[in-house]
Amino acid sequence: MKEIIFKGCGTAICTPFTEDNKVNYKELKEFIEFQIRNKIDALIVCGTTGEAATMSEEERKDVIKFTVDIVKGRIPVIAGTGSNNTLSAINMTKYAENIGVQGVLIVTPYYNKTTQNGLIEHYKLIAKNTKLPIILYNVPSRTGVNIEPKTCLELSKIDNIVAIKEASGNISQIASISALCRENLNIYSGNDDQIIPIMSLNGIGVISVVSNILPQYMHDMIQEYFQGNIKDSLKKQLDIDEFAKKLFCEVNPIPIKGLLNMNGFNFGTPRLPLIELSEVNKQILQNLYLNLNIS
Repeated sequence: MKEIIFKGCGTAICTPFTEDNKVNYKELKEFIEFQIRNKIDALIVCGTTGEAATMSEEERKDVIKFTVDIVKGRIPVIAGTGSNNTLSAINMTKYAENIGVQGVLIVTPYYNKTTQNGLIEHYKLIAKNTKLPIILYNVPSRTGVNIEPKTCLELSKIDNIVAIKEASGNISQIASISALCRENLNIYSGNDDQIIPIMSLNGIGVISVVSNILPQYMHDMIQEYFQGNIKDSLKKQLDIDEFAKKLFCEVNPIPIKGLLNMNGFNFGTPRLPLIELSEVNKQILQNLYLNLNIS
């Protein structure tokens, strides 16, 4: 059985920016504390939702270290260290290991992409250069490449490749991964509207966008499932279905940043080429959020 970095809900946290487009560390500190107060199980920094793609290497390193320093071991911190350049991913992973993260999330190579054999060699070399547990990140809608189930099986044979964040949206594929890998590869949902279906396929949690704004609710949903309260857990999933889908009405993290800004947080605007949430969608999303029938 592979190491479990966390069970439950990990927030793929947004990165707050100031008006002059720098990282807002004051807001980031307050947001980390908000997440921990509301029982989140892990924090994932410098991922897709954190806009790592438009952050410099220095900024990414600073944000990862800042998060580790603020969390002080209270919950696991997982750093997004992936790249389409294998050597860059290795270097960022080594840095994250040296400053004390509990795991790394490594997206498949994007733009240049690769073959399935190329994916195996890419992850093998990264795994060889770190002792950290690695979560594979499969998000073909972003990267243009899919980690196929048989590739997952090969990668699951590597000791420190312990999990996959599955954001393909393909439940049949996720079922195949679970059937092939069993306890040798833990599965996290990468989609907030598929958590309970993936849990039923032996998933152990979610890396979530919704939990930026609803951390305790998302934590509770998964804990209900673990405690055997499947009906209550499913109700929580269905009660946020429309809301979770609307959080992707524009490219992530545009909607969640807009929603956070409308509800007492100060996350600034996304970095170009992403732009601020449209006024129409601001109103729709805020109305959905304020009218959620949840407890």
